[in-house]
Amino acid sequence: MAGLQATKLCRALPSDYNSAMSQLDLSHHFLIAMPAMTDPYFAKSLTYVCEHNEQGAMGIVVNRPISLTLSELFAQINMPLKSPELEDVLVHFGGPVQTDRGFVLHEPNGTWQSTLHINDKVGLTTSKDILQAVSEGQGPRHLLVTLGYAGWEQGQLEQELSQNAWLSVPADERIMFDLPAEERLPAAMALLGIDFASLSEEAGHA
Repeated sequence: MAGLQATKLCRALPSDYNSAMSQLDLSHHFLIAMPAMTDPYFAKSLTYVCEHNEQGAMGIVVNRPISLTLSELFAQINMPLKSPELEDVLVHFGGPVQTDRGFVLHEPNGTWQSTLHINDKVGLTTSKDILQAVSEGQGPRHLLVTLGYAGWEQGQLEQELSQNAWLSVPADERIMFDLPAEERLPAAMALLGIDFASLSEEAGHA
């Protein structure tokens, strides 16, 4: 993902830290924004890392619904939505990169034209065929539709982790797909055995 760019918290990695973190792979992990995160794109955010390698990382913010329903989105692209249960589901802000483009995070993976297979369960698809299937009631069992994504250049995510901008924890797809948006961040914190309200209070007194 070279060339992808999100907000930079720091400019350079210490050389010893760079070598120590070179094998880090946070694919299929949650990034939990620490209370000190002031970037408006990521404050109080929960981000699902879709890909992380030596070239950089990309992810989808999964707890930022916007005031656009799936029925409204599908009307904009001239695809009538034939699934009543999806009509009022909200589209999410997925991150500050390519906010005019749709991304579908889904389970199961399926066989779509352009899918990043994150693991054997979860995929991220950008091709129109998945939207056509959703409009016809034949889409994936679980899905989260976003506009935009979060991107990190080579070494940038490692750099931000070294500055304690994020907590990371292996992801549980049920948090993304089964819980309401406002419950996802606390649920991810609970995977670490931490209460976000307590963490915020402690950070405020630091």
